[in-house]
Formats: sequence, C-alpha cells, structure tokens
Amino acid sequence: MSTSDVRVVVTRKMPAPVEAVISERYDALFNRTDVALTSDQLVQVLQQADVVITTVTDKWHPGIFDTTSIRTKLLANVGVGVNHIALEAARRAGIAVSNTPDVVTDDTADVAIALMLMAMRRLGEGERHLRSGAWGGLRPTFMLGRTLRGKTLGIVGYGRIGRAVARIAHDAFGMKILWHAPRDPKIDDPATAGPVSAERAGTLEELLQRADVVSLHCPATPETRHLINAETLALMPEHAYLINTARGDVVHEAALAEALKARAIAGAGLDVYEFEPSVSAELKELENVVLVPHLGSATIETRTNMGMRALQNVDAFVAGLPLPDRVV
Repeated sequence: MSTSDVRVVVTRKMPAPVEAVISERYDALFNRTDVALTSDQLVQVLQQADVVITTVTDKWHPGIFDTTSIRTKLLANVGVGVNHIALEAARRAGIAVSNTPDVVTDDTADVAIALMLMAMRRLGEGERHLRSGAWGGLRPTFMLGRTLRGKTLGIVGYGRIGRAVARIAHDAFGMKILWHAPRDPKIDDPATAGPVSAERAGTLEELLQRADVVSLHCPATPETRHLINAETLALMPEHAYLINTARGDVVHEAALAEALKARAIAGAGLDVYEFEPSVSAELKELENVVLVPHLGSATIETRTNMGMRALQNVDAFVAGLPLPDRVV
C-alpha cells in the first residue's frame, strides 16, 4: 500500500510545518474547527482512519473502543501523558498507542520555574493590581513576596522533566533539591541526571513537610489521582507553595482551594486542572494562586517537534517498523 492510501485523521490543529508534511505523505483529514471532538465523533474517526493523531483533549474512554468496524490501528498521541486514553481497551481493540517523550522536557521545566517565580514574587497579583489602576507607586513594604534562592524545592516524580526542573532550580537559584518517586529514575543519558547534591526523600510525607516549594512531575495514574489532597496539603508548612505542571487530577482542586483560602499554604501555581478546561470558581477568585492555561509545552519549537515526533511513529507504523515511542 502506498503511503498516500493511508488515511490519517488529525484531531486538532497542528503547527503549519507539521500539517504540511502529513498532507504530503498521507491521505490526511484535519479538524479545521480546532474544537475537541465528541465521543460520537471519535467513534466515527476510528471507523474511518487507519491512523489517528490525537491530543490530550480527546477523551478516549473504554466505550469508544467497543464500536464495530474499527479501521484504526494506531493512536499517535501528541504529548507525553496518555491518561486520556483507555489503554487496555485500545489494546483489546487491536490499536497501538504511541506518545512524544523527551521533546517537551525543557519548555515544561521552564514553565514550572516561571510559576514558582510568579507565585512566590506575587507577579500575577501585581500585574492585576497595576492594570486595575490601583497602584500608587513604590513603597518599601508593598506586595512583598519570597525569593527562590536558598529555598528547598521538593520534586514529586523524578523523570526527565522533574530532573530538568531540579537542575535549573539548583544552578540558577541555589535551591536545595529534595525528591521523591516510588521507583529509581531511568537515566539513559547522564546529561539528564539531577544535581549531584539532590536528596531523595523516603516518603511523600517527608518531602511535603520539609519543602518550601513542592513541584509535581508525576504521571497521572490511578495511584496518583488526588495525591495532593486535604490530608497531604495539611503536611506542608504555611509558608510553602505548590506548583503543578503534571496533570490536573493529581491535585484535589477543591481541597487546594480551601487550603489557599485558609492560608494553610502560602500559594500555588497551576498549569493543569482537575476538570480541564474548566477551572473552579473558588480558585479563580483567589489572589494567592497563579493560573495559566496548560502552556507547559506551548512554544512554536516544541509543539512543532511534538508533531514531528508523533509523525515519526506514524511513519514507522506504516513502514511496518517498531514504534519508537510505543506505549501499548
């Protein structure tokens, strides 16, 4: 079969260079509305496409794979996390799943650091204050925040992104690194290791009690759902900050809102949300939380690289070669 006979459906708009290559190689169908597809539409896609290039906004729940006449043999996910795909149901339906690791590391780590700076230095709050017209000029005690320098950063999940955050925080701000993960990190390239001085916490509870800033970098799994909840938030010092660039349901959002409202912790910076794209009204009303719309990998360079990485998996699949980034 010629590659031009392979029907590839792309569920969301991709950077122009990525769409151009897909169009050149395959019988491509794009979602020009760039609106997330419904469950019924995803069922139709499975019946029409040989390959689907998908994203986190596509909710592939188990029932979708129960449909008849499935044509699709590969879901090529543009992103690292695949918690939006019912992997076992996809496997039973004979569908392989791939992702795009590595290429998102640096930009996501940068956003985690940016959220620390914004939350601890009160930059979002300060901008809103200025735009409102309320600013009366510099005062020695006006809107004082906290410095990152010399603080202890607790990293939950010590994969490539977590270790990249650790390197930046340590090298640029002199932060002390404390990390926790249930398994030893897989380090296939010494350049991706964390700082030599980084200390492993024996338990999550120990990390939460000792850290001035807690940054989440664990995958979304049944085990990590609501890992940060009322009980674990209560372990954090009142001066501590929570940063989440992982997945939204790692944090119990209502519990976080209550902790922030009660000043049980000093602040938070979030890039992902439990019910994304919805964000709780309680969080939006609070000044001591920074909220950004899932921008972790949102640079032209990285989103293009993610699309091209997904395409590498498509090319390998069509050629009958092993998937470079196979998940299932």
